[in-house]
Parts: sequence; structure tokens; C-alpha cells
Amino acid sequence: MADGPAQGRPLRTVGVVGYGAGDAANNVAFMLATQFLLLYYTDVAGITAAAAGTLFLVLRVFDAVTDLVVGRIVDRTSTRFGKFRPYLLFGAVPLLLLSIATFTIPPLGETGVLLYAYVTYAMLGIAYTFVNIPYGALAAAMTQEPAGRAKLASARTIGGTVVGAALGAVVAPLLDRTDDLQRFFTTTTVVLAVIGIVLYTFCFLSVRETVERDVPAASLRQSVQIMKGNRPLLILCVSAVLMLLAQFSKTTAQVYYMRDVFDALSLMPILSISQLVVTFAVAPVVPSLVRRWGKRPVFITSAVFSGAASLVAFVAPTVWIAMGALMISLPAVMIMNIVIWAFEADTVEYGEWRTGVRAEGIIYSAFSFTRKVGQALGASFAAYALALTGYVGGAETQTEGALWGIRASAGLLPGIFVIAAGLLMLAYPLTDAVHARLVAEIEERRRTAADDESHEVSAS
Repeated sequence: MADGPAQGRPLRTVGVVGYGAGDAANNVAFMLATQFLLLYYTDVAGITAAAAGTLFLVLRVFDAVTDLVVGRIVDRTSTRFGKFRPYLLFGAVPLLLLSIATFTIPPLGETGVLLYAYVTYAMLGIAYTFVNIPYGALAAAMTQEPAGRAKLASARTIGGTVVGAALGAVVAPLLDRTDDLQRFFTTTTVVLAVIGIVLYTFCFLSVRETVERDVPAASLRQSVQIMKGNRPLLILCVSAVLMLLAQFSKTTAQVYYMRDVFDALSLMPILSISQLVVTFAVAPVVPSLVRRWGKRPVFITSAVFSGAASLVAFVAPTVWIAMGALMISLPAVMIMNIVIWAFEADTVEYGEWRTGVRAEGIIYSAFSFTRKVGQALGASFAAYALALTGYVGGAETQTEGALWGIRASAGLLPGIFVIAAGLLMLAYPLTDAVHARLVAEIEERRRTAADDESHEVSAS
């Protein structure tokens, strides 16, 4: 049972900050794997790029399927701490220990190394799902107000970006300064695990679930009904696949892009710090942009802008033009990543309006399922592009074909897919005005139901 009115209590500043800390904790494991796991597999563990690409594709699709199962489990959870918060506390340690294990592959021979990589990465994905699904669903349970949700989306983007930027600024340059990469990655993951546990604990203590729900746990039939007719969720999920295809192809290939195409790995900290500066500059103004223009126009405009910059990066003749294109695309990418979470929370109300049942967990798990498919395809496309164009792990120099494969992964594919993600949202029907009308209708239904119940009690 919720402990506040249907709109949720006003968001506390500590709650917004704590929610951002939760995504920072998520990205301690997630962004480390996104930025460096392919490099670790190819250059440290000795796994071929093609084998690594297949691993990413198979396990991330498997991981996406587990999202739907975990979403059902979360929606049926009810504790004195709430529906979502307990997972942040009790899932943190297993997740972060598995992050250490994923980056610590013992010498087991070619087959043994690959098997170990499959097992540890699969377990890491499952542990991440049990934390990330309730974390993501939590936003819809904290407030229904669009600007409030934009604040939470901005906070999670800031939290995740701070970690991603720190990894790029601190970890990436050290790759050229150590002769023992295995020891380096093991030490790094241990330090990050401690930081992650502190951040998850702060998130658990500071956030509150305040939005009312009429049905405490959706049945399987209700869950299917909620998703089946949710056209806004379907369009959003397809757009998210395309956006994540773009983002993860670029993120996975970026280290190779700077190191092998331009021999400028030392410039990675500049990119990372720029990302951090852009995040702190852009995130606070996104709620104002949403209030003035609406989520959909802001998202579409940002997608076109980001895609154009990525295409420039694909053909950039010098490192400075490449750096300029990547940095110019940062604000647009940041805005898209913020706004998409507010879209997801709105589809919860659409499902409730259609069916009368509020189910944040299953909605978020469906959204997360498609996001992970996009992540899998993006990382796999990058790996396959390297394999198909002749990349050789650990080689001093790469062939011209391999360099263009890296360019395609970092620029061409991201540009095409992110523009497609934006244009698809032209068909998204749940505008801010429509969402406000649905929330008002849900509130009226609650008042009517409460009045009817009161009259029945009086009559008896």
C-alpha cells in the first residue's frame, strides 16, 4: 500500500540526488563492461573478436529475456521497505562481486577461458537485471508529475555519466601505462565494487515510493493485457533499440577509434571530461525544455543532431575534427538519454488507464528487454565489424580495412540508427497533453471508486 496521494509527495532534493546515485552505482558495473570488456576479452583474455561478438549477442539477448521474468517477480513484491527499494540493498553485493569475476579470467586454455567468460558474463547480467529493473521502475512510483520525472531522469543521467566519464578519464589512459593488464583490471573492479556498494546504500536510504496503486500485484493475465495494447510502449521500445544500437556501437568502438585510427588514446580524458561538463550543463535545463516544447519534439531534434555529428566522425580526416564531432554530439545524446526515461514512466499511466492496473515492474522490464536487445546488437555489431575487416587483437598496427571497420562502428552505424530512432517517434501518440488527460481520468476513477466504497459502507 502506498504511503501518499496518487500524485506522490513532492520530490525531496535528497531523493532526487539519491536516485542519481543509484544509476551511478548501476554504471560501476555496467559502463566498465560497456567500455572495456571487449578490449579485455580480445587483448587480455585472448578471445577473438568474432567469438566475443557472438558472446555479447547470445548473452545479452538471454539477459533481455530474463528481464520479463524479473519484471513479474518485482511486480509481485511487497515489503515494509516498498516494492522496489529492497532490491537495491540486497542485490548490490552479488552484482559487484560478479563484476570482479568477469574481469578476472584465470588461464584455463582457449576453451576454458571462453566457457568462463560465458558463465561469468551471464551471471553478471542476471544480477544486474535484479537490481536495474526495480531501480528503473522506481521513478514511476516516486512521482507522476512530468517535470518531476524529468528531474529524476536528469539525475540518473548525471549519475551514470559521472561514472562513465570517470572511467574514460582515469581508466582508459592507464591502459598504455601498465604491463600487467590483468592485475590492473582486477584491482580496478575491486575498488569500484566498494564505491558501488556505498552508492546503492545511499540510494536505498534516500528514495521513497509514494504513488498510489489500486492493485498491489498484477496477475500474469493482467501483465499480458497491460503490455499487449500499449502502443506508446511498443513504439518507444523500437526507438530505444535503434538508439541503443547507435550508442553501444559507438561506446564499444570508441577506445579502438582513438587508439588505432588516430593513435590518440591520451585524448580520451578530454572526451570524458567534456561529457561530464556537458552533462552538468544540459541535465538541469532538460525539465525546462520539456515544459516548453514537450518530450517528443526535444527527443526527435536531438536524434537528428546526434546522427549528423556521428556521420562527420565516420569520415573525419584528423583527430581534432573527430574529437569536435564527438563532442558536438554529446549534448544531443545526453538529452535523448534523459528524455527516454520520462517517456517510459508515462507508458505506465497509459497501461493503467487502459486496464485499471498499475504495473511499473512489467512495463519497465519490457522496456529494459528491448534496450538490452539494442545493447547486444550494438556491441556485437562493433565486434563483428572488427572481425570482418581484419582486426588483430594486440597487434601494433591494423590494416586499412580494419581501421575503416572501426570508423563504421564509431560513426556510420551510430549515425544511421540514431536518426532512425528519432524519426520513429513521430508516430508516438502519448504527448504531454494526452498524458496529462490520462492521469486526470485515472484520478477521477479513483475518486469515484472511493466515493462508491464510502456509500456502500454507509448503507451497510
